[in-house]
Amino acid sequence: MARGINKVILVGNLGDDPETKYTQGGMAVTKARLATTSVRKDRDGNTQERTEWHRVTFFGKLGEIAGEYLRKGSQVYVEGSIRYDKYTGQDGVERYSTDIIADEMQMLGGRPGGEGGGGSRSEYRGGGGGERSSRPPARQESAPRREAPPAKSSSFNDDFADDDIPF
Repeated sequence: MARGINKVILVGNLGDDPETKYTQGGMAVTKARLATTSVRKDRDGNTQERTEWHRVTFFGKLGEIAGEYLRKGSQVYVEGSIRYDKYTGQDGVERYSTDIIADEMQMLGGRPGGEGGGGSRSEYRGGGGGERSSRPPARQESAPRREAPPAKSSSFNDDFADDDIPF
């Protein structure tokens, strides 16, 4: 029998600094509010934006990392699952909540405060100890190297200079 799938992928910006608490057993639980915005055109051709707010919870090592590195405004990619809860408030009224339980998180963009260049990415996974992914680090730009051009081969006709190669 096939199992069900409960998978959520979000890319958005944090609305506040995340809040980290620890269980009695010492496990980190970090909660954050993530905004996703979609843009569409209405019948009259006017641009309409709709922002959805998501409550995201990170556990364990992933929670520690999220609490340490994420800040208000951070752009982040989150993979996880939806969890619906029902509880009774202090006033006796039944209330419902929807949370995203994060399994993976990837920080997008540069660091807040303008540090570092744009396009830096860091990926973390929950469940497996929150270790960093095995993705190779981003290539660092260095001063251009000038090397002697290779000797021309009679069997190969190259109509471009080495400076035209993008890597």
